[in-house]
Amino acid sequence: MELTAQAIFTGLLMGGFYGLVAVGLALVFGTMKVINLAHGELVLLAAYIAYAVESQTGINPLLAMPIAMAVVIAASLITFYLTNKIKKDRELNSLILTFGLGIVLTNGLLMVFSADIYSTQSAWFMEGLVIADSLFSMRSEMLAFVVGLCALGGLYWWLNHTWHGRAIRSVSSNRDAAKLMGMNPTKAELWSWAIAGVLAALAGVMLYVTSVIHPPIGHSLTIKAFIITVLAGMGSIPGVLVGALMIGVIEGLTTTFFQSSLSELASMTVFLLVLLVMPSGLFGKKAGH
Repeated sequence: MELTAQAIFTGLLMGGFYGLVAVGLALVFGTMKVINLAHGELVLLAAYIAYAVESQTGINPLLAMPIAMAVVIAASLITFYLTNKIKKDRELNSLILTFGLGIVLTNGLLMVFSADIYSTQSAWFMEGLVIADSLFSMRSEMLAFVVGLCALGGLYWWLNHTWHGRAIRSVSSNRDAAKLMGMNPTKAELWSWAIAGVLAALAGVMLYVTSVIHPPIGHSLTIKAFIITVLAGMGSIPGVLVGALMIGVIEGLTTTFFQSSLSELASMTVFLLVLLVMPSGLFGKKAGH
């Protein structure tokens, strides 16, 4: 029983981080119906910025957050600008464009940082925490979980209680109707990409302090974010949280009781089963509703 509880607890912590990784992709897709296949590389870019700041200055990598945000937001807005130039078959052509941008970012990181594996040198993040005398985690895992929940909660509040947030929701729901109401869809989309950049930067710094980084994992992060976004129901923030926690727990249980190499297979199997039963995702709306 204790082993099962620990596996579930570890999975929940992992799921909170997964939600942070996925929510930026979900936000952009909900607004523009564009899947940014370079999203994982943007997350990884922020992680490498945290590494560069820590390795060059010796300061806490969390202090690299403003630099990471500035760089990743700029990269996200450049991606938006290029994507927005596509006028024909934007859904398909944007996939090709962002996939290419992801390859460019990956190879750029390889050129600058090589293929070596890096992790934080701060011992504080690696120290253990004990919850309820029986559940264990690293400080960094708990930090990433809390940051993920706060980011998801903050984004949900912003989308529902601010003018810009409601504008993004309006454009996501019906672009033409939003125009008739006097909203500028392009500005709303610009905001969504900027916020996605902020979220990717947060996720990247959390990735660096909780795990190891190397250039190829950007693609894996994109796939994970895409799975959670589809599982959630396109653009649903609560769905992203539930989907991410579900995937995290499944991987935690699989790693504990079977093999870590099977965790991806297990999460993908559950993902496909859920979509067979609920094609619109956990929180998605059925066509025509």
